[in-house]
Amino acid sequence: MIDTRTAPYAALVLRVTLGVLFLAHAGLKVFVFTPAGAAGFFGSLGLPPALAYLTIAAETAGGIALILGFLTRWASLALVPILLGAIVFVHGPAGFFFNNPNGGWEYLALWIVALLAQALLGDGALALRAGSAKTAPALSPRSA
Repeated sequence: MIDTRTAPYAALVLRVTLGVLFLAHAGLKVFVFTPAGAAGFFGSLGLPPALAYLTIAAETAGGIALILGFLTRWASLALVPILLGAIVFVHGPAGFFFNNPNGGWEYLALWIVALLAQALLGDGALALRAGSAKTAPALSPRSA
């Protein structure tokens, strides 16, 4: 059975964590690899280099949307193809375990499952919902 008092806060924790992770990965591409370097890497994989810029934009916008709780279900689902692409084009050939040379795809698979769970859970507490100013109720003792 789901505890309806705390479930909105579980969704909040998951939502913010996922959002921060996507911002961190976008930041890695911008500040460490540089957008031009990321584009070059995408090109070396046989992908259009411009896809790197789209990926950076999607990770940034999706991360912000998740943190704010804005269109959470859609943002979660929209970010899944980025991770599937990373599995297919980068990490898949390295095998399952992430500690394999060139990193495996286990972390990305877990990330996809977390995004799907977030999409099923919805916004959670303290969300900026599209078209609504509602937030989840505050924690309170259960009535007997």
